[in-house]
Amino acid sequence: MQINAIDLPKHLKSDLHSLYVVHGDESLLNLEATDLIRKSAKSKGYEDRDILVAENRFDWSKLKEQTQSISLFSSKKIIDLRIPSGKPGKSGGDAIQNYVQKLPEDTITLVTLPALDRSTRSSKWFAALVNAGIEIEVKKIYREHLTQWIAHRLKQQNQTMDQNGLLLLADRVEGNLIAAHQEILKLGLLLPEGHLSADSVKTAVVDVARFDPFDLGPAVLNGDKTLLIKIVRGLEKEGAAAPLVLWILVEEAKILLKVKTALNEGMDMRSACAKGGAWGLRQKLIPSAVGKVTVSRLRQAVVHAAKIDKQIKGLLPGKPWENLIELGLKFMPPSA
Repeated sequence: MQINAIDLPKHLKSDLHSLYVVHGDESLLNLEATDLIRKSAKSKGYEDRDILVAENRFDWSKLKEQTQSISLFSSKKIIDLRIPSGKPGKSGGDAIQNYVQKLPEDTITLVTLPALDRSTRSSKWFAALVNAGIEIEVKKIYREHLTQWIAHRLKQQNQTMDQNGLLLLADRVEGNLIAAHQEILKLGLLLPEGHLSADSVKTAVVDVARFDPFDLGPAVLNGDKTLLIKIVRGLEKEGAAAPLVLWILVEEAKILLKVKTALNEGMDMRSACAKGGAWGLRQKLIPSAVGKVTVSRLRQAVVHAAKIDKQIKGLLPGKPWENLIELGLKFMPPSA
């Protein structure tokens, strides 16, 4: 069974399952979900906790040993299995499938994973986990949902904010959810309960915005020029690797081009996205974006990228970071 991370506190008040699977690359939300489960289990008498970190060359027999040790001791316990890579391998996959066939009594098993790709989600071991337990996916908070997330957090500390204030705070902390969490807590300490004005927020919050290069894709597909420029400028300031930024932008261009070509060949949108490799958030954003750019424009972007690559390597004169912005803008319609 899958539940939303927002609904987890309500679930834990009424029930405590023997197996929880938490996955997602938003570290703050991942940590909060797992911590909430551990605290709930502890309050119900699960005092002992064994942490198993399944990194390279992990001995998966340790998982089986944990289940066998239950018969020797009467205390309730938590088995905290962490798979940082999200890839347990064949031996790990087999061990997990065997483990969930008969979950140990008086034990809460908590499995923590990063964001999972399509092949991992369809693996037998992951299917065995989610079929036997509760699945909680902590999804990345993108710009379009950030103000809503901030408002929800403020509500938890009996504070509200108008849309201007929410947008101001989102601009300051975008791309850094942990910093956003800290700033919201700061508002709870510095300002009284009730409605907060944009001016009071402005004086209380510092600019801590940081950006992930992979935020560029959604910005481009949404046609958000301001956000694109802000992300690239921020990455340049932080000393990000220009080749990585270039690769991400080129990948977006190539996927758009593949989808556009497939559509021109008569495919429906879903099939075209599948052929072009547009999954997840891309699959949601591409339908509105692909009709706004031409095949010629996308091909020009790929050619332009080759010149930027030479500029980054010092083989051609020019300002690669300025041209990375121009490259991203090529994906967008002139009126965006």
